[in-house]
Amino acid sequence: MNSSIDGNKSRGHFAELSSQSGLMRHDGQRHGTQTNRFETPQTHLPAWLMDFVSLIKPEVLLLVLITTGAGCLMASVSLDAPTLFNALIGTALVAGGTAALNHYAERAHDAKMRRTANRPLPSGRLTPRAVLGFGVLLSVIGTIYLAVNCNLLTSAIGLAALLSYLFLYTPLKRRSDLCTLIGAFPGAAPILMGWTAVRGDISLGGWILYAILFFWQFPHFLAIGWMYRDDYARARMFMIPKNDDNGVVAFRQVWIMSAALLVMSLFPAVLGMAGSVYILAALILGIGLLIAVHRAASHHTNLAAKELLHATVIYLPVLLLMMVLDKIALIYM
Repeated sequence: MNSSIDGNKSRGHFAELSSQSGLMRHDGQRHGTQTNRFETPQTHLPAWLMDFVSLIKPEVLLLVLITTGAGCLMASVSLDAPTLFNALIGTALVAGGTAALNHYAERAHDAKMRRTANRPLPSGRLTPRAVLGFGVLLSVIGTIYLAVNCNLLTSAIGLAALLSYLFLYTPLKRRSDLCTLIGAFPGAAPILMGWTAVRGDISLGGWILYAILFFWQFPHFLAIGWMYRDDYARARMFMIPKNDDNGVVAFRQVWIMSAALLVMSLFPAVLGMAGSVYILAALILGIGLLIAVHRAASHHTNLAAKELLHATVIYLPVLLLMMVLDKIALIYM
């Protein structure tokens, strides 16, 4: 729950974004140094807790919850607060567990990359056993919570996203540049989980929302892949197309998927899920995103890729917000 859930993808896929900086320790200790837990003063407990918090990738988790909430609200005829609450809690647990298990699975590779070497596992601040137990606990509780408090379909989608993310996308990153495509499927699951939590089935509207999130992940994660291509190369991760040193293939993919995203973003209005205000907002946001894509594809610099990354992070929540607000306006005005 990459793409929308990975080490930085917010990848599905959503988890890649948070790994850019990590969380600041509060105990003044340099990252990468060892401490004896039994000799650590009690005042250092917040740093210990923050290491566990960092495992769930809070920045990515926020995007996951935004998309889950949007899925719920777009599926609802009127606000169903209990269902919305249960969907957010259950999805947060599954997504957090997936992120923690991703930390565990990639600990050796994280140690080879500068931007991830200070994470709790490669730096030695947490043990693999503790992280594995934490990730399994969150995942199991979240899956059961969704089954009991939402429905079996939502729970099954969450479990399928977790398993495909960990056992397909994660190992594929070191074997093929198709990993971004594969990771986009579980990465788009949160918005579908929000939809099914309310409806109990997957109708056309749910698939449209899923497709929007699916296409969004390509400009988002290929921008990250280009920014950190040297780091990924050290860990032998194929986050951008192979033998694409000049970025021509990568940014061609970004162009294609961003154009598809703009077209797909208009479909909620075509289906009557939103109105003319949303159409205008989607066009403006889409054009703005394409401008950022053009700059990145023209310059191929880390700065232009970073600007594209920021554009994608702004684009998605604003698009979903306008969609929800316009739906509310259609209902009550």
